Amino acid sequence: MTLLLDDITLTYPDGDGRLTALDRVSLSVPAGGLTAVVGPSGSGKSSLLAVAATLVTPDRGRVLVGGVAATGLSRADAAALRRAAIGIVFQQPNLLPSLTALEQLQVMAHLGGRRGRDVRGRAVELLDDVGLGAQAHRRPHQLSGGQRQRVNIARALMNDPKVLLVDEPTSALDHDRGAAILDLLSGLTRARGAATVLVTHDRAHLAVADRVVEMADGRLASADVGSIAD
Repeated sequence: MTLLLDDITLTYPDGDGRLTALDRVSLSVPAGGLTAVVGPSGSGKSSLLAVAATLVTPDRGRVLVGGVAATGLSRADAAALRRAAIGIVFQQPNLLPSLTALEQLQVMAHLGGRRGRDVRGRAVELLDDVGLGAQAHRRPHQLSGGQRQRVNIARALMNDPKVLLVDEPTSALDHDRGAAILDLLSGLTRARGAATVLVTHDRAHLAVADRVVEMADGRLASADVGSIAD
C-alpha cells in the first residue's frame, strides 16, 4: 500500500477538555487507486487529509507514505517528504496571479529541488495531460474556474508524488465541469500510479472512485458506491 493510516486518533483542545476529530481511523490506499471520502461538514474529513499530508501530527497511530513512517519525522523532514512524495490539490487553486500556467508548475519543481531543462518539459507534458497545452502561457485571470483547477491538479503532480490528496475539487464548479475534473483525477491516478484520497461533498460522480468511505463523528465506514451516490 502506498498510503497507510493506521489506528489514527486526533484530538484538539476544547475548553477544559479535548474534542476528538479522528477516532481510531484506519485507511489504506494502493498505488493507482482512488478512494473517495464523503460525509457532512465537521465529520473529520479535513482532519484526515491534514494528517495524511503530514501537516498535523496525530495523538496516536501511524502514517506511512510509500513505506516511510511519517508520524515520527521532524518538521523539516516532514516538509521534505511532502515536497518529494505528496501532492495536495487544495479546494481553491490559489495560483500566483503573476505567473503563467507553465510557470506555476515550474515553481513547484524548484521548491522540490528540481532544476534543469527537464523541468520545463515535465511541466509542458502535465499541462497537455490535463488538456491545457494551448493555455500554458496564460495567467490565472485568463483561465476559467475549471481550467484553474486543472492547473492546480497538474501542479500537485509536478514532483511525481506517490500520494495525491484532493480537497473538494468541484466545490466551485458546475455539474459538467465538476464531472470533467473527477474523470481527469481518476485517469491521472491510474496513469501516474498515485494513491489518491479525494474528499468531496459531491456525491453525483462517485462512480469514478475505486472505493468510497463515509465519515461521521471522526470515524470511517465503507460504503457502496452506487448506494451512496443515489
